[in-house]
Amino acid sequence: MSSRNPGKGQQEAAQASSTGFDASDIVEDIQYHIEAGVTSKAMAKVQNKAQNKTSKAAAKARAGKEPKHDGGAPSSLTEQAYQAIKEKVITLYFLPGQYLNEGAICKLLNLGRTPVHQALQRLQLEGLIDVVPRKGVIIQPDSISQVLEFLDARLAVEGEIARLAAERATETDSKELQQILDDRSRSDNGASAIDAFVECDRAFHSKVSEISRNRVLGDFAKSLHERCTRSWYLHLWQTLDTEGSDKQHRRILKAIKAHDGDGATKAMREHLTSLRERVASLQNSTARGMWHANRARHDISG
Repeated sequence: MSSRNPGKGQQEAAQASSTGFDASDIVEDIQYHIEAGVTSKAMAKVQNKAQNKTSKAAAKARAGKEPKHDGGAPSSLTEQAYQAIKEKVITLYFLPGQYLNEGAICKLLNLGRTPVHQALQRLQLEGLIDVVPRKGVIIQPDSISQVLEFLDARLAVEGEIARLAAERATETDSKELQQILDDRSRSDNGASAIDAFVECDRAFHSKVSEISRNRVLGDFAKSLHERCTRSWYLHLWQTLDTEGSDKQHRRILKAIKAHDGDGATKAMREHLTSLRERVASLQNSTARGMWHANRARHDISG
């Protein structure tokens, strides 16, 4: 996370900070990643990928191009601001612990203060940011313990979504769901493994929710999945198993195609349980690493 030779994405992110990073911000950010078991070199690599991925979105925002809803209609300015800021938080364009200035975000997105302010209020309710008096907006971190809580909630919600999808899927739905997985298998667009996986995973789970025809459950699942998506960039890249995840996705697809509700529920829960076990293992290894580091410091000082 060196400040030398910043790329375009880094410059844009820095401009959105209230005063850039002061010394305390840097110390807090580095300490956070050390405690999460992530090296500065690895974090710099992940952040650069996130910044490259979102630079196009920033360019579109400056050009005044509005994103679309699923239905194809132009979104409201508040929705545009909400989606743009949220994507930058999820993909680590804005880092956990970073302070942002609301006016600078407006400039970055080429939007007025009212939609940006309303979008930030919405993101605060979702727990992605916090507003700190006299400091501005701070990006909230997600610990590995929180990720486990998100996965527990997903286990409860997405199993039911998979069952409904199996019961309600049309032939067209099944073909579109398979197309998502097949496109990922044939993909050779130069994207990193984590970017390609995240894109496919988001599309697959979103499509399953759509097929379930239950918007309440779908919206809840989407919120949980997005929090887990940020964790892929922050923590879970260490547990990435693209081949295993693809097999699990295809077992879910097979059950949906067969209109096997119980089978779809079982396959979805096995998929999420596998991920939860890898995250728990990561948490345990991080805790052991911190224990040994503290023991070493104690031995040196003693």
